[in-house]
Amino acid sequence: MTKTLAFVLYPGITPLDVVGPLQVLSTLAQIDPSFAVVVVGQDLAPLGTDTPLKLTPSHTFDQVTEPFALIVPGGTEPTLAALTNELLLSWIRKAARSAEVIGSVCTGSLILGAAGLLDGRQATTHWGFRDLLAKFGATPVAERWVEAGPVLTAAGVSAGIDMALHLVERLAGEQTARTVQLLIEYDPQPPLGGIDWRSADLDFFKPLARAMLESAMADHPALLARLTT
Repeated sequence: MTKTLAFVLYPGITPLDVVGPLQVLSTLAQIDPSFAVVVVGQDLAPLGTDTPLKLTPSHTFDQVTEPFALIVPGGTEPTLAALTNELLLSWIRKAARSAEVIGSVCTGSLILGAAGLLDGRQATTHWGFRDLLAKFGATPVAERWVEAGPVLTAAGVSAGIDMALHLVERLAGEQTARTVQLLIEYDPQPPLGGIDWRSADLDFFKPLARAMLESAMADHPALLARLTT
């Protein structure tokens, strides 16, 4: 039986949140045809992102109702606004009932939280929004990815690639995961080296995060109050 791995699209996402793990899992599907990768949205219209690039779903929500896995990407203010998108949240809740893997990248975990899927679980997200996870009953964890039962959450943006490789190992074994990593030549060597989290100034982002929340939740004062108090 084909195992469908579904990526969820909604307006304003960060493209790499989708494209990074999508490439990893699409490569898995090329190696092992028992997996199929789809990108689902409310309809098949192209959707804007937080870059000039637009992305188009391959399937609608109605066409994919019981995926083996679902992965929700994140973004900035549009993702915060999506916390109130009941059509999106409803599909995620229904798909999660039968899914064996429920994943997210970056602030996509906040959408999982809004759908009621993180209560009592450890989870991660982009460092600038990590504290918000507790508002949805989750325990925030500062890790590259976190596995809590069927739920697999990744930290910011590029962490989705690491999470997806971990998922390949979980689904198809270490050798297949290493083959996928080789095929996509994923061998990070950033020119300035890794992030020094001990000396990084993380507080500079707090006013921007608060402003994004206030803008995204302007018509939802109750939710805004819940997330900011």
